[in-house]
Amino acid sequence: MDAMKPAPFTYHRPGSLSEVFDLLDHHGGDARILAGGQSLVPALNMRLATPTAVIDINRIPGLDGIRLTTEGLHLGALARQDDVERSPLVREHAPLLAQALPNVGHVAIRTRGTIGGSVALGDPAAELPACLVALGATVRATSRRGARAIPAGEFFRGIYTTALAPDEVLTEVVVPRPGPDARAAFDELARRQGDFALVALAAACRLSDGVMLEPRLVFAGVAGTPVRATRAEAALAGRRPEAPVLEEAARAVAGDLDPPSDVQASGPLRRHLAAVLLRRVAARLGTGS
Repeated sequence: MDAMKPAPFTYHRPGSLSEVFDLLDHHGGDARILAGGQSLVPALNMRLATPTAVIDINRIPGLDGIRLTTEGLHLGALARQDDVERSPLVREHAPLLAQALPNVGHVAIRTRGTIGGSVALGDPAAELPACLVALGATVRATSRRGARAIPAGEFFRGIYTTALAPDEVLTEVVVPRPGPDARAAFDELARRQGDFALVALAAACRLSDGVMLEPRLVFAGVAGTPVRATRAEAALAGRRPEAPVLEEAARAVAGDLDPPSDVQASGPLRRHLAAVLLRRVAARLGTGS
């Protein structure tokens, strides 16, 4: 029974980032940040994580906003996934996120889960990291030393590993404003609705007279980080997503991916599913739907 209870830790609920930085300075790498808790709490209970301190940041004001500026769409680290999914600003200015979020767990999870918690976790099968890379988003991290902006493509370093320093807190993500010709599409294949994706694809491009420009195809569930399929992107760039082009891109994606095998699916199966998703998603990009 003890295996289903967390190891002892001290619980802190600071009211400001300054207090968070004090606690991180004191506990160092032995502390964990609690946002939505949808991943951390199960990890604590199964003792996959055994921090000496848990720092609950939910009382810190100003970290849950969803706002639009000339820079882009700002999503606070504590913005709940369900609120982001239903936000008119997100649907208009980051429709890829609105498409992807219904695939994140179940409604009860999204009601509590946060944008920052999902991104900071760095789960390679998660939907949001792939979307942020496809959109060219920026992750904002703050410490006592100041704030820094990290391109999403450089933020995810490995399985559950990110560019966050031990003294930093993820405070927001910023998605650039899309142009009028921007298109985005998301799809994934999972054993059941709400399960982790066997393979997921987040895609974005510009569409001019039916021609795909600057396509970005980012897969999740196929490696330790989100993976851009650059060969497949090259096969689509400057072309209409017609059947022969889609088949060429589907063949090219085999050279982009070297997915692992596990109890859920073999590497060859994941590569096959990636090609299936590419055909679906690229076709949707071409129709603007």
